[in-house]
Amino acid sequence: MSIEVRQLTKLYGQQRAVDDLSFSVKPGEIVGFLGPNGAGKSTTMKIATGYLPPSSGTVLVAGHDVARDPLAVRRNLGYLAEHNPLYLDLYVKEFLHFIGEIHGLKGARLRTRVADVIELVGLEVEQKKRVGQLSKGYRQRVGLAQALLHDPAV
Repeated sequence: MSIEVRQLTKLYGQQRAVDDLSFSVKPGEIVGFLGPNGAGKSTTMKIATGYLPPSSGTVLVAGHDVARDPLAVRRNLGYLAEHNPLYLDLYVKEFLHFIGEIHGLKGARLRTRVADVIELVGLEVEQKKRVGQLSKGYRQRVGLAQALLHDPAV
């Protein structure tokens, strides 16, 4: 399984944000995570990405337990947050190089991956602009590019 969630619960005081949720996502499977406001979608994603601890239950991403090894999860996961954090003063290509270095990419591999994701998300014309100069749509593309840059398994 790429993602396996078992009996996940998250409490905020007495409020149950997530209640005994279980599901799995197979490799290559594309899923939508839908529900009404307050259903726990964002909380579940924060737990699955290692940014928030669960109250109980287990989340495995690419075979790694989010609670026990969140760094391994992040190495194997490409995630685009709702409000993606971008450095507005950096140029698009410069920003992607920076993110690639954080992920341990170097040299030719870094340059190749940056070029590949720029092409994949359609940022060729925008790559020499500052992130802060881009429209909201192009900023979303930069966020998607950074999520895919390290070629994550999930």
